[in-house]
Amino acid sequence: MNFNWKKVLWAVVRTLATGFILGGILFIAILFASLMGLAPYLQHVLWVLGGTVLLAAVLISCGYLSTRAKHAVGIAVLCVALCCAGYAGAGLYRDSIPTVDESSSRTTMLWNYIPFDEENKLAVLDHESSLQFESPYAVSLDGATALYPIYAAFTQAVYPEQWEDSGVEIDYSPYNSTVECNGTIEAYNRLLKGEVQMIFAAGPSQAQLDAAYAAGKEFHMTPIGREAFVFFVNSKNPVTGLTVEQVQGIYSGSITNWKAVGGKNQKIRPFQRAEDSGSQTALQRLMGDIPLMEPEEEDRIAGMGGIIRQVANYRNYKNALGFSFRFYSTEMVQNGDIRLLTLNGIEPTRETIRNDTYPIASEFYAITCAPIGSPAPEETNPQIAAFLEWILSKEGQALLEETGYVGLNP
Repeated sequence: MNFNWKKVLWAVVRTLATGFILGGILFIAILFASLMGLAPYLQHVLWVLGGTVLLAAVLISCGYLSTRAKHAVGIAVLCVALCCAGYAGAGLYRDSIPTVDESSSRTTMLWNYIPFDEENKLAVLDHESSLQFESPYAVSLDGATALYPIYAAFTQAVYPEQWEDSGVEIDYSPYNSTVECNGTIEAYNRLLKGEVQMIFAAGPSQAQLDAAYAAGKEFHMTPIGREAFVFFVNSKNPVTGLTVEQVQGIYSGSITNWKAVGGKNQKIRPFQRAEDSGSQTALQRLMGDIPLMEPEEEDRIAGMGGIIRQVANYRNYKNALGFSFRFYSTEMVQNGDIRLLTLNGIEPTRETIRNDTYPIASEFYAITCAPIGSPAPEETNPQIAAFLEWILSKEGQALLEETGYVGLNP
């Protein structure tokens, strides 16, 4: 039998050319999808389906497969395509379900509360504030997303709107300014690094306290208002309330079905938040010594379109359970698809928060930081001291109440 070198060489060239061309197209498509931030599950589909088609094309282009083998390869590609379609369809369905995601929705929401913006939604005093800072750099601020509307209102009341005698307006955007909103986790990090002088947040987590101790620093917390930690469900869920013990049972994994708490025979899907966020810290405090179950995770888009695995956002499935702070869930997230639950039969209202009958009502703080053993910044910086005094005054507390929170001195 004569060996046909030309035929073999031509098959090799054809196979390599097919692999090079299709592989290049696949590489460009994947790179483009990554840079454009295509949803992770669609990137997965592109990898799997593109790789399968590339392999099938290379096999067929070699010219040595029988007709039956080619048919088998085609059927395999079709099966992979159907599986990918089902996977992508499930992802698209999941993305169509409304979410309550404090981190990703922060940017779109915060623009409604920028100080001095003509169309902002900030509460205002009916007279000029008794405290007036002359410089926009008087006290640099950061804080939790759920508290931005109040410290932005404080800013609008006491900080200057424009540079003196110049008529040039000052930029108070929530990023890259004196008054930023980077969320609880980053706000605590920036405070420890000395990048900001005061933050507004719930009390620190144990990890944040440990980080401060390791840095030789300590937090100084001034209570300025009260807020409720609330739980919510899909509005079609028949369950209208839970007890503290039931919440602890759900988040420890001992209660897994809504039927056990008066609902339908459906598995409970309890969502959590990122570690060291204000609401996750509140959940951990509620749990006490009861072990917390592992949170549901999902793929997220990272920098430059990469994919990382993080705690899943709350998705409003019919069997979902989520949590947040009352103001955020009722004022900043205008979503009629969720319903707040009563806790131990008590609704989270201003009255029940004020009289402490709602089971999980606690204070939130204006927080500064200093080396351990050193005086608090409010003891050495007259502007910080004056600002804190004003926040606790009738004017500051009136703004806090008008914004929608519960003041200490209404």
